Amino acid sequence: MVNLSAFIDYHARVSPQREAVLYAGERITYADLAARLRALAALFAARGIGAGDVVALLMKNSAAYLDIAFAASYLGAVFLPINYRLSREEVAYIVADSGAKLLCVDEELAASAGGTDAVLVFDEAAQRDPRVLGRGSPPPPVPRGPQDLMRLMYTSGTTAHPKGVTHSYGNFYWKNMDHALALGLSPHSRCNVVGPLYHVGGMDLPGLNVLWHGGLLCVHREFDPEATLAAIAAERLDCTWMAPVMTGRVLAFEGRERYDVSSLRWCVGGGEKTPESRIRAFSDYFTQARYIDGYGLTETCGGDTLMEAGFELTKIGSTGRPTAHVELRIRDELGADLPPGTSGEVCLRGPKVTAGYWNARQKNAESFFADGFFRTGDVGYVDQDGFLYLTDRRKDMIISGGENIASSEIERVIHELPEVAECAVIGVPDARWGERPLALVVLREGARLDEDALRAHCRARLAAFKVPDRFLVRASLPRNPSGKVLKRVLREEITGG
Repeated sequence: MVNLSAFIDYHARVSPQREAVLYAGERITYADLAARLRALAALFAARGIGAGDVVALLMKNSAAYLDIAFAASYLGAVFLPINYRLSREEVAYIVADSGAKLLCVDEELAASAGGTDAVLVFDEAAQRDPRVLGRGSPPPPVPRGPQDLMRLMYTSGTTAHPKGVTHSYGNFYWKNMDHALALGLSPHSRCNVVGPLYHVGGMDLPGLNVLWHGGLLCVHREFDPEATLAAIAAERLDCTWMAPVMTGRVLAFEGRERYDVSSLRWCVGGGEKTPESRIRAFSDYFTQARYIDGYGLTETCGGDTLMEAGFELTKIGSTGRPTAHVELRIRDELGADLPPGTSGEVCLRGPKVTAGYWNARQKNAESFFADGFFRTGDVGYVDQDGFLYLTDRRKDMIISGGENIASSEIERVIHELPEVAECAVIGVPDARWGERPLALVVLREGARLDEDALRAHCRARLAAFKVPDRFLVRASLPRNPSGKVLKRVLREEITGG
């Protein structure tokens, strides 16, 4: 049996009083965690949840978030974390597309719950301990095999709607093994979880892998630079994942010298390319820690390449080499391998790579070469030593604060307005977030742009972080001979690069 409750039960048996989770002042042992997940599994079972059903989560980080993941797995169900910053319309699409049978939602996010009437609300007390919602005896745990579906994660791609990425138990455990080797995880690992658990950074790098080893997760409801440093100092935490925007805020925090952060041994970065200056600044402040730049995708559970110890500065600018069971190739459009130093599409193969997207046969056919290599759409090259360097990213993708924003999602919403004839959305540099969306709009003849109305229209249908900061009116958009909008040209015109 490989469902997630199995390793919690193991640690609850051999070291029941070992601390598993710290959250909001609560210290949860492995024995507690085993009891909590069973109480929640009983509640889910009473609501008709069983093997293969999808349980969605629209929640900020909490102890209950982990309980839900384990309880769903205990019953053989599939858990689906949803970005809590999405609009009600976006949430409803994901819930409906996935066929979720139950949506667990934080009380403060209840207004964003859509797509189903089967909603279970978690107030602050339930976020700390879901047993306040009820206690009972669940049915026996449902055995799962490596090919069974463990999780769905919806990701913004280059399509108008997010796509559901399927993660099997095999994907999850091979990911755990690769990251355990690369990061040296053990029962003594003490991880600061400041990234959102709906993201592979928070959940998988190393996230649940620490609990697999019997270590400790210190879970923050939301990221705060001072709380991040205070937790490292007070709990002697030794590892973490942070998006580059988070690292930047920690390094910019004026009171950082008040905290003893000598326990930290490493930080995995990801979500966007980390500036070299920030990597050097990290090493200057966290003197005992390595900054592990990495590259990965939701489609691969994250962390496909990680920087190895001793190469952080000599290979600065690289995202490292592949983990143990990941094959990496740089290929041209026809699938031919390219030699070191030559840029092409980054392609990946291995047991932690998804088998495909949810209900998307055509997309799956386009995403893999015949020999099983997954086409990431990212552009890069490897050097003679096998280190990966990224030179471009997936087409039309904007990365803001570590969040992927598909420009086509925003364009779809703007196109709903009758005044708009054409539009294109690009990412422009932003000092805080890395990038922010900018919309270029061509109006229909005789129409006028009411920017406030356009922004309000977007806010009603999109997460706030996806709403463009600016809307610029143009007479036309540059296109190639086949009619495709040349966003590269627009970026050059707007930003000079």
